[in-house]
Amino acid sequence: MTRQLVWTFLMVAAAQPALAQGRTGGAGRPARDEVFRMVEAYVVSNLQENLGLTDEQFVKLLPLVKRLQGDRRDYAEKRRQTLGEMRRLLESGSSTEPRIADLVDRLRVLEVEGPAALRRDLDAVDAVLTPLQQAKFRLIEARVEQRIRELMARARAQGGGGRRRGGDGALPEAGTP
Repeated sequence: MTRQLVWTFLMVAAAQPALAQGRTGGAGRPARDEVFRMVEAYVVSNLQENLGLTDEQFVKLLPLVKRLQGDRRDYAEKRRQTLGEMRRLLESGSSTEPRIADLVDRLRVLEVEGPAALRRDLDAVDAVLTPLQQAKFRLIEARVEQRIRELMARARAQGGGGRRRGGDGALPEAGTP
């Protein structure tokens, strides 16, 4: 078994129980923080070997990739929190138009600024890499994203985190369990 497969297996195996049980990390933060840390460790551990980086490239690339991963995590978390707050307000019936308008505006700003920051981060990563290494980096990221989707689907199927979907795969209507 290759090192890459071992890391993927370890990442999925370690994160799945935490997500499936809805376990939280420190300060009430969900187990997703554990998953993000494992993903970052996986990506970083595979950079030099899989991209064929020189030592100089690796030293330059490491902080850029960590910033990319951190900004990606922050964007996803802020967006999730904003959508969650919208959902809670709408489902509770205690929402006001000005409060919802504020949240929609916050979401619009996030949806513009977040991807722009990620684009800048990715441009900085690309500046260190050759076109061949850029392609390999994109493939590593795509593989990790696919593994995360599979992990989340498995966790949901086992009754873990997130809202339950109906038999047709759709989210339930507001106000229904």
